[in-house]
Amino acid sequence: MNLNNIFLIADADGTLLTDDKRILEKDKSAIRELTRSGGLFTIATGRGVSLARVVAENLKLKIPAVIFNGAAVYDFKQDKFLWQCALPKSVKEYIKLLMEKFPTLAIEILRDDEVYVTRTNAREEEHIAFGNTEPVRCGLDEIPEYGWIKALLIDEPETIDEVILFSKKKRFKGVHMVRSAPIFYEMLPSGINKGTGLKKLLEIMELHDKYTVAMGDFMNDIEMLRQADLGVAVENAEDVVKAVAKLIVCDNNSGAVYNVIEHLKAKSKTKQRKEKS
Repeated sequence: MNLNNIFLIADADGTLLTDDKRILEKDKSAIRELTRSGGLFTIATGRGVSLARVVAENLKLKIPAVIFNGAAVYDFKQDKFLWQCALPKSVKEYIKLLMEKFPTLAIEILRDDEVYVTRTNAREEEHIAFGNTEPVRCGLDEIPEYGWIKALLIDEPETIDEVILFSKKKRFKGVHMVRSAPIFYEMLPSGINKGTGLKKLLEIMELHDKYTVAMGDFMNDIEMLRQADLGVAVENAEDVVKAVAKLIVCDNNSGAVYNVIEHLKAKSKTKQRKEKS
């Protein structure tokens, strides 16, 4: 296995990013080494365009990224969508029902590169503060009805627990619902996840011959880890994520991407020694 055959894709929050939303210099340096050797690196994140752009520009990503938890592939160099899919219009009624049932629940609707906030709370304000664009604050009925890519539900963990139970009882049709953090619960188009997003990205770039490595920490990363040749969980990952991973490395505050690339380099050297002998 040579580094020039590696396609490494990492979740952002909780994996690539530290708890205070930084990218460690040792991780940046390892990514540069990988790409200089001919390997490829990108991110797969639940973030929309504006919040993912912060990470993409920090890393100077050269290839497209999977965003919206797999519902879109976006090229930040060309500043355009290469692929996306949309939620059914019935989601609007689901959102209204949830807003009535849970009065503190914050709601984001993500559409193209726009973020609409129909109701906010302290957790939502913390979340959007990391972006570089101000969201559109408006009523649910004021949002254009077409092209909704993702709905993000935000509240305290115990409220999200209740939202999940309520949603499962209602059996909302045409959507895939996933918890992406203790305070986040998301509505995506049916059948969409980071695994399908990774598959679509590889198709678009015609990279089926690459050895794919995927890193993650939370439940929304599970399908991506399964899709990859090597699924990696960070030490701070949920137990269910570690259970599907083939490799577990250090936590997100200690250079997890660096650890993975060092692991791949070691495997490459071992293979080369065997081939010589």
